Amino acid sequence: MVLAIIIGLAAGLVMGFVFNITYPVYYSLSITMALLAAMDSVVGALRAYLEKKYNNLIFVTGFLTNAALAGLLTFVGDKLGVPLYYAAILVFGGRLFNNLALSRRIALDRYMEKKSKTGGKVSAN
Repeated sequence: MVLAIIIGLAAGLVMGFVFNITYPVYYSLSITMALLAAMDSVVGALRAYLEKKYNNLIFVTGFLTNAALAGLLTFVGDKLGVPLYYAAILVFGGRLFNNLALSRRIALDRYMEKKSKTGGKVSAN
């Protein structure tokens, strides 16, 4: 699992630096908000995985729905002249940090539990 994540991140970085993909500046705020929502979904999936509640269908639909909603809020707000993207920043940013904190807590609890069972010696596995 961890190896697949590292390979995916490395492949994404390589593609990002090798291919010169550009988009109009006009869409930069919408794309940024969609990326924030996507990051929220990924960290939420990590939390669900650590809680042993992960479901791929829920992840994929949540990922696409959150990204579309954030992009739509930004686009509509831009057309209306109202910064609705603040709502996306507030909600997805808050959830991102909350899910990250809970994931960290779950991982630390597991580590401490494993450490106490082995008498203070924990292997890398």
